[in-house]
Amino acid sequence: MKKPATKPATIDVPVREAGEGVAAVERALSIVAALETADQPMTLAELAVRTGFYKSTILRLLGSLIPTGYVTRLPDGSYDLGPTAFRLGVAFTRKNALGHHVMPALQELVDRGTESASFHVRQDADNRVCLFRVNSRHATLDRVEAGHSYALLRGAAGHIILAYDGSTGPRYDAIRTDGFNVSLGERDPSCAAVAAPVFGPRGMLVGVISLSGPRERFGEVEIAEMKRVLGPVAEKLTINLGGEWPVYRR
Repeated sequence: MKKPATKPATIDVPVREAGEGVAAVERALSIVAALETADQPMTLAELAVRTGFYKSTILRLLGSLIPTGYVTRLPDGSYDLGPTAFRLGVAFTRKNALGHHVMPALQELVDRGTESASFHVRQDADNRVCLFRVNSRHATLDRVEAGHSYALLRGAAGHIILAYDGSTGPRYDAIRTDGFNVSLGERDPSCAAVAAPVFGPRGMLVGVISLSGPRERFGEVEIAEMKRVLGPVAEKLTINLGGEWPVYRR
């Protein structure tokens, strides 16, 4: 007599447990979202206020978020987004429309005989990251690579980010008035750069385009020419990204 076909084994997951799992994921994502929208790292108490969760619940969820890199605990005990969140942001930027707009702009600058062109965004409180890069056709280049981080306080691009994030002082006032910044030997004694901001909707700074190379190619005449070429490209990129070019550049 033929035996009936054996039914494949299944694992029954109680509805209650599945629901709890989804709720835990949603609560964990709420913590990540709270850190993403904060202007600075948050304490446990601040996370509790922002999310409405008990501190014990937050600590339990952080037990998963920290090892996986979505959240990092700083030396002072506060919390901020971790390296995994940053990598996801870089991957999203690489795959979404930003790169489709930025890369042609950088290539246009290099095709017009400028120095190497890069696009920088803020990474964290102290650093920026180069998202996109097109090397110039010159035989000697500066050492800037896409995906690498650089200090905000060193280099033209970093100072523009700080200027539009509220930093004060003569240099930042000049950036907000003129729309350019020049650095000579700040990040590397042998390198220099000229940079301009790129804006998105509601005047938000999206990033910074910089032209960089060996310092000896940055005389007064060369810098003036770089500004002449860079300004219209930054303006066009701003418009393409849904922004409005500031009055000072019209």
